[in-house]
Amino acid sequence: MVNRKPIGAGAAATTVGALARRGERWFADAGLTYGHGTNNARDEAIYLTLHALGMPPAHFPVKQSVTPVRATAVIDLFKRRIQTRLPAAYLTKEAWLGPYRFYIDERALVPRSYIAELLWQGNSTFFLPAKSSVGSALDLCTGSGCLAVLMGKHFRNARIDATDISEDALDVARINLRRHRLTRRITLIESNYFRALKKRRYDLIISNPPYVRAAVMNSLPLEYRQEPALALAGGDDGLDAVRIILAHAAAHLNPQGILMVECGHARERVERAWPRLPFLWPETSGGEDCVFVLSRDELVRTGAAGFFDARASQSMRRRTSSGSSSLN
Repeated sequence: MVNRKPIGAGAAATTVGALARRGERWFADAGLTYGHGTNNARDEAIYLTLHALGMPPAHFPVKQSVTPVRATAVIDLFKRRIQTRLPAAYLTKEAWLGPYRFYIDERALVPRSYIAELLWQGNSTFFLPAKSSVGSALDLCTGSGCLAVLMGKHFRNARIDATDISEDALDVARINLRRHRLTRRITLIESNYFRALKKRRYDLIISNPPYVRAAVMNSLPLEYRQEPALALAGGDDGLDAVRIILAHAAAHLNPQGILMVECGHARERVERAWPRLPFLWPETSGGEDCVFVLSRDELVRTGAAGFFDARASQSMRRRTSSGSSSLN
């Protein structure tokens, strides 16, 4: 059952704070699921209230008056969130990574990434190459293009490729490149992982690929099931994409090149599967088990390059036939 209580219809003159509190109560009663920009009913209600009123998300004028007409627009957005169970980002057509705003719709996964934190918070110097040393970079499985954009802002002298198997996702990414004025430095390429890249090499490769385990996919809340399924699905153990990336990344990295991959909270599984690889795990808001970093030399020296098992091969074939968006 989507809603446990009838949703009130009235929209009298009120305040911004009162509207947000009403939304919070309704969302809690409806048992919504979060994780697409906010992680609780209060923050979700505040975000949707401010969006409907055309107010910036960083400012919450609790006591500011709202006319009945404008209050109706807020309430209508609350109702859509409850009745459709669409992630808020799909309703507002926007998602935020730190201070940066991105366009999003149902053609691509809602942007969310721990790698984004390492790019925009300025605390990743130890794990990322120096800005001046990156002349070329790749965002593998770019989805909405958000990480490619953040790389473009961080590495201002770099030429960047961004790949995805989904034409729809690349259309969304194209919108974001235009909005952030990066169409000249970022090239979008339709590709199943590395396949269309031929012999291209990079100083830095980042990827936020599908990594949700099959058992978890089968129990996802409705909000997550409205995103492209194969943008989330990572196979039985969630590591199919990681296998593909580790097998082929070295061939596309320059000497001294760096690989950075997001894998969810999978550090234990990753280290168990590749015990010889000296993974580094940067600290993020999710902990020290979400993103790993490796150099090209480490991939080659330990023999990870070229090791490609049957599960990963089957995953690539499924993705080729489905053409689903990748995670980002």
